[in-house]
Amino acid sequence: MDVNSHYNNFILDRTISKVGFWSGLIAFIAITAFGVVQTLQILGFFTYPWDEILIYGFSLCITVPFMLEILALHHITKPAKKFWSHTAVIFTVIYVVFVVANYVVQLATVIPMTVKGVSDEINILRQTPHSLFWDFDAIGYIAMGLATLFAMPVFEKTGFQKWVRYTFLVHSFTTPLIAFVYFSPNFSDNLLLIATPWVITAPLSMLMLCLMFKKLQR
Repeated sequence: MDVNSHYNNFILDRTISKVGFWSGLIAFIAITAFGVVQTLQILGFFTYPWDEILIYGFSLCITVPFMLEILALHHITKPAKKFWSHTAVIFTVIYVVFVVANYVVQLATVIPMTVKGVSDEINILRQTPHSLFWDFDAIGYIAMGLATLFAMPVFEKTGFQKWVRYTFLVHSFTTPLIAFVYFSPNFSDNLLLIATPWVITAPLSMLMLCLMFKKLQR
């Protein structure tokens, strides 16, 4: 290989790894903050509208950084495994499209209109169990779980990548729990507790991938 070409590829890989690291770190911080606020809401520490503003706000902050983290993974993946990373990117985009549509509507329309006392005009837009945007949220987080499932074969079974692979696999196992909670006919806060492992596995998978990018920079 030409020396200049090799050097340019090295610089490009380091740049992509930096993007992956910082994007992953932001996604990890946002999803951790979401988990804290969600827990405090259930315990009654936050009331409307601040509980929903914080939950939807932090959730929105996860989307683009997570997408960039997975996109960075795709671009550093070996050609033989790019099918899996490409599939992960596709499911990540599905996640982003559905949840961003939901969170923007809740933050920009539903909450302001409700605070004004005219919520009757936009009830169809509210994210309540089994509503249109509830299903949007469900599709989004199921797609996120599938993204981690399809990304798993990308990682080696040795070294630090082995642990990233395990965290992605474990996180993908929470996808059926997410689907059950969202689509169960009788939703309740107690039912929400079934999905508690997600609050651990989702940020952990983002953090582990973030740390892998940091190691690659060296």
